[in-house]
Amino acid sequence: VQLQASGGGLVQAGESLRLSCAASGINFRLFDMDWYRQAPGKERELVAGIRTDHSSYYKESVKGRFTISRDNVRRSVWLQMNSLKPEDTAVYYCHVLFAGSDRWGRGTQVTVSS
Repeated sequence: VQLQASGGGLVQAGESLRLSCAASGINFRLFDMDWYRQAPGKERELVAGIRTDHSSYYKESVKGRFTISRDNVRRSVWLQMNSLKPEDTAVYYCHVLFAGSDRWGRGTQVTVSS
């Protein structure tokens, strides 16, 4: 299983970023996909997830600002992040639970300046 995440960067508060995650080595359409993040000194936390039926779920603090989507043909999942805040600063990770094990992509840094 490989998860290739990209799209992070440095932005100002109020701006947007779109994270991408391309998956390989799995039958993508059969798996729920998630985005997590980890800020310095904090535990990794779930930000958003999208199920196989395309229903989604979000951390309360990002509802209305972030949108997760997926394309089973392209085996990809995206996280559109709007109205970014300094507290969104973190390393963002793509995640899938595969064969009972957490699989993580290499993180992508998102930095939001005030």
